[in-house]
Amino acid sequence: QVQLVESGGGLVQAGGSLRLSCAASGRTFNNYAMGWFRQAPGKEREFVAGISWGGGSTYYENFVKGRFTISRDNAKNTVSLQMNSLKPEDTAVYYCAADRRLIVSGTTPVAYWGQGTQVTVSS
Repeated sequence: QVQLVESGGGLVQAGGSLRLSCAASGRTFNNYAMGWFRQAPGKEREFVAGISWGGGSTYYENFVKGRFTISRDNAKNTVSLQMNSLKPEDTAVYYCAADRRLIVSGTTPVAYWGQGTQVTVSS
């Protein structure tokens, strides 16, 4: 099994930046594709970004518009999400996710979830 712990959430003004991190347990981190999802109050959880096992391929939802970057460090068992030019509509709980298959959309099955970290963007 895999345990995921997110960190880095907080309160920022519109136009600001945050970097989220996710630490994973185990010694087989590179066998898992990783992703980030988010869920705003009253909304369905939605896909944000995904990254392949070695980090060579990345996938983004359209609303990112080049503002977010996903990366991973397999030596440290971590995956990150750099978020720039944040907007109020980015306010949500952000979840780290892991699966043996690529996570490329909201319909992709996900085996493991973190507990989430709150991101609040003020207007």
